[in-house]
This record gives sequence, structure tokens and C-alpha cells, in this order.
Amino acid sequence: MVSEIVKDIFFLGQKSVPATKDDLDVADKLIDTLEANKDKCVGLAANMIGIKKNIIIANIHENYVVMFNPVIVKKDKEYDTREGCLSLDGERECKRFKSIEVEFYDVKWKKRSLKLSGFSAQIVQHEIDHTNGIII
Repeated sequence: MVSEIVKDIFFLGQKSVPATKDDLDVADKLIDTLEANKDKCVGLAANMIGIKKNIIIANIHENYVVMFNPVIVKKDKEYDTREGCLSLDGERECKRFKSIEVEFYDVKWKKRSLKLSGFSAQIVQHEIDHTNGIII
């Protein structure tokens, strides 16, 4: 089911609450919505579709990866960049890291860890910011 994109800054500025196994159905909504917006978007956070849960999806090397309760546990080589967002107009300056390691639960509620670099790392950092109520 494709969800409408939230553009309310007040809602987006609120920190998300931890996801549970009861939230696994949110993955389908995120996949459908990202697929419907794939021409202009590479990742989403659940709050961008009106669900204030700590869940993100990222298009990593042409694969959709849904992450429940993602946490960046390692980061390296900070740099300055500009990013756009489906929920916001225009681009904004921000700081990112060239490589990260993120821990999360997958759609089978299995704990996983991924080492990411480059654009994939940037996508995940952007979406995790969303879950923390950080609007760039």
C-alpha cells in the first residue's frame, strides 16, 4: 500500500519510538511507497509516511533493505555535503561519514550488522536522522 508522504515539520521533528515485532507490517508500506517514488527517492523513514516508529528503508545497490531500530555503531571520515528529501523542498547542508557500520533488526526480526560506504552510507545516515527527529 502506497502511503502519502508527510511534510509536516512538527511531526517530522519528533523522535520516533522503538519498533517491535508488531510493526513488521510497516515494511510493506515502506517498500510500496519507496517503489512508487523510486524516480526521486532512495530511502524513507517510517515517520515520513506518518508512522512514528524507528524503522527505515534504503535502496542499497538496487536492493531494498528495511531496518528496524537501526543504530550506527561505527563511523569514519566525516565530510560536508548537501541533501534533498522527499518530505522537504530543496537541499540542505549537512555532515555525513564516508563509512559506517549499522546494527538493526531485519524483516524476520533477526539482528544484523552492515558495513556501508559512499552513497549507501549517506542514505542510511539521512534516514536515521529522520527517526531521531533531525530535519536537515
